[in-house]
Amino acid sequence: MTILDKFKLDGQVAVVTGGAGLLGKEFCRTLAEAGASVAVVDLDGSAARQLSEALNENSANSAAFQTNITDPQQVGDMLQEVLGKFKRLDILVNSAALDPKFDPGHDTPGASGAFEDFPLQAWQQAMDVNLTGMFLVTQAAVKPMLSQGQGAVINLCSMYGLVGPDQRLYQKEGQPARFKPVYYPVTKAGVLGFTRYLAAYYAGKNIRVNALTPGGVFNGHDETFLKEYAARSILGRMATRDEMNGALLFLASQASAYMTGANLVVDGGWTAW
Repeated sequence: MTILDKFKLDGQVAVVTGGAGLLGKEFCRTLAEAGASVAVVDLDGSAARQLSEALNENSANSAAFQTNITDPQQVGDMLQEVLGKFKRLDILVNSAALDPKFDPGHDTPGASGAFEDFPLQAWQQAMDVNLTGMFLVTQAAVKPMLSQGQGAVINLCSMYGLVGPDQRLYQKEGQPARFKPVYYPVTKAGVLGFTRYLAAYYAGKNIRVNALTPGGVFNGHDETFLKEYAARSILGRMATRDEMNGALLFLASQASAYMTGANLVVDGGWTAW
């Protein structure tokens, strides 16, 4: 087997939650291009179907599944449908999350995001999606992996799971103060704990569990934000949306066969200084 062969996913089946999202779309395309059949799982059923259809037009084997990952019944039904269609499950990418955006057309949940007045409802919703949803999907997905005797789980973290947000980045002169809200770094730090727990729990079961930690990904941010972000990154820029794909494929494939319980950081050097 050559090194390139180790990156191939022929005959494998992948589930990607948040599959219609900014990075989720990239992950679905990457896994399909590597040879995997892909289940595009998203709360937005229409967007998931559009992506699945686009993948299939390029000779992929894909299907869409509209799912609220905070609902155990929907999660269970989705996994049964995936197994009914594809007959197995080899790769789970937990990409679904509430992510407070600061690109055009988005507002942070909980108004300004200020901690002193942050709504309990917004906090609880984020816990439900970012942690409980990941728990529910993974709990269902590992059962067929155990039966098969193999599997790979990739949990999406964030550089803000490693370091605190620099809130100066989100302030604009002459505008009301806005903040990256408390739930985001808290839940993303929790993702790392969840990853390490599962990696250790499944020791000897040939189920590998790793985290992928992206830095900021460009999505139409304004020039002021880009300049401020670049000043804090060693590489001096935000990531393009396809720059996590190599790391994702590495973690999903046999190229990373001796890797579990790890966190692969792709943040342009943000956390290195």
